[in-house]
Amino acid sequence: MCSSLQEFVMEYSRADVLRSYNLEPRNRVLLVGEPGNGKTSIAEVLATELMVPMFVIRYDGIIGSYLGETASRLEKMFNFIKTQQCVLFFDEFDAIGKERGDQHETGEIKRVVSSLLLQIDKLPSYVIVVAATNHSELLDKAVWRRFQVKLTIDKPDQELINEWLDKFELDFGHRLPTKRDRLVSQLQGLSFAEIEEFGLSIRRRYALAQPGPNLREITSFSLQEVENKKNFTNA
Repeated sequence: MCSSLQEFVMEYSRADVLRSYNLEPRNRVLLVGEPGNGKTSIAEVLATELMVPMFVIRYDGIIGSYLGETASRLEKMFNFIKTQQCVLFFDEFDAIGKERGDQHETGEIKRVVSSLLLQIDKLPSYVIVVAATNHSELLDKAVWRRFQVKLTIDKPDQELINEWLDKFELDFGHRLPTKRDRLVSQLQGLSFAEIEEFGLSIRRRYALAQPGPNLREITSFSLQEVENKKNFTNA
């Protein structure tokens, strides 16, 4: 967990100390980054560290097809959320936190954004709001101001890929028979989810090749899959 989130957890855990100084712990985190790099996992870790339940809010669960229905759903949801300590996680937050000046959006969506921001303002500090977005450029300017902690979640760098490979080989019980610098080089540019899939691919092939699996061949084939995906993405 990064230092910003560790500090965030400490504030929440020692809220009584802050309140003795007439201060409230921060309770709003905005996570920005491409899919597959752990935004949802960060929200889950926060809920685990704070020992509170996590509620996931999705766009299709609150956007209604009738005028006024969405605002009503938002109000009911927030009334329930206020009753307990929890992490409230908004996935794809840009879908409901869009820029109100966008001429392509309807008046209904603009009203929803205004209603959403007002409801977030009214939440007590024991409700932790975590919002994740892949498209920060779409967010309303007022949304940015609401969040006290803003984190950009990047794709893993060489150091993180090395750490992942160390853990993978330890859990797998076998050292991959490919030079580490080549492995790191070929995995760089992938998201955490894609790297995890690379590891699962090796495990599946190893299991299916019993009783005499060729780990070098399996690793080479899985790396070729990685290259094919990169070429397809960049095409």
